[in-house]
Amino acid sequence: MTVPPPLEDWPARWRALIRDVPDFPEAGILFRDITPLLWDPRALRAANDALAEAARAVDATVVAGIEARGFLFGVPVAERLGVPFVPLRKAGKLPGGRASVSYALEYGTAQLEVHRDPAIAGQRVLIVDDVLATGGTAEASVRLLRQLDAEAAGCAFLIELIDLGGRGRLDVPVASLVTY
Repeated sequence: MTVPPPLEDWPARWRALIRDVPDFPEAGILFRDITPLLWDPRALRAANDALAEAARAVDATVVAGIEARGFLFGVPVAERLGVPFVPLRKAGKLPGGRASVSYALEYGTAQLEVHRDPAIAGQRVLIVDDVLATGGTAEASVRLLRQLDAEAAGCAFLIELIDLGGRGRLDVPVASLVTY
């Protein structure tokens, strides 16, 4: 019988809760499924607390979450800090005035958008998402914030896939709770 790590060893606990799904969404890909972690209220609370500490470390005045799983973590982090939350959305999801940035994917291009109002100019924004892989989406998020004269104070992720080199594409502080 395997004894689980003590709950105080959160990185090991989070890692134990993240399920490996081979060959998803296509053959050769190892998907890291966070659903079991979301099912564990204590682990989820501890992860959000740790991400909030990353935001405090960079004096964030706003938290931005990347659609869609970045919303799961970004909103609770913003709430813990008592600061606004800004959703960074996929193209075509926001009404009204918005700014956008295009970025390359392995199989094409994508766009991120953010509302122009309320204005985030001059704010120190922490970008939150579930996974840092190749870094393309996070890098685009930094560019989008800078386009609106906000300061990208840093990025915080639940998971970082180190072998994919995403951190190297970012010129801001990066915090990751679990690395593979």
